[in-house]
Amino acid sequence: MTLAYSLDDPRTARPAAALTEVMDRLGTKMTFARDEEIYAQGDDVEFMYRLAKGVIRTSRVTADGRRQVGDFYYPGDLFGLEVGPDHQFSAEALTDCEIQMVRRGSVRAFAGDAELDRAILEATRRELQRVQDHVLLLGRKSAREKVAAFLMSLAQRDPSADVELPMGRQDMADYLGLTIETVSRMLTQLQGDAIVEFPSFRRFHVKKWQALEELVD
Repeated sequence: MTLAYSLDDPRTARPAAALTEVMDRLGTKMTFARDEEIYAQGDDVEFMYRLAKGVIRTSRVTADGRRQVGDFYYPGDLFGLEVGPDHQFSAEALTDCEIQMVRRGSVRAFAGDAELDRAILEATRRELQRVQDHVLLLGRKSAREKVAAFLMSLAQRDPSADVELPMGRQDMADYLGLTIETVSRMLTQLQGDAIVEFPSFRRFHVKKWQALEELVD
């Protein structure tokens, strides 16, 4: 399980300040090109990461060769802090990314700092919530509900603007537990019903919020 935590959330501003200080003082900024791997499934956990720019995808390959997408991470998210000694998922750049990296050993030097400890605990709680939300999403009855819920989660980041889709249809399918053909068909249906509109392949906006919310609820 990968811990993800946004340092930019005002609801946890005080503990986040401790993490921000550690990242700023000890972190190294690295850039990754689109599709470049940040770490691989099974790699030793050496660093924790804060995403400054771009979008990250985590994924894993199962024993039977299937790919599962774990989640998508956006600027401000902390990721790569595992509960075990190795990475259960790989992490790849969906877009050109800038990432702040700090060694776990350096963070341990701050062990006992109350604000930092609270921030790490909050990161754990938030990731557990993300995992729970993903499980609930996968448990929805219909493919239409799954795709609608996914689009809504992206649109809620900025309801007033067109939404960029850095992930492709296969990424969406592997995240939602569907086939790419089903995802494409559901997107076509939602656009045909004028609930969402796709001005381009990687951009959409919501036309009927109430209808989308009814599908998700």
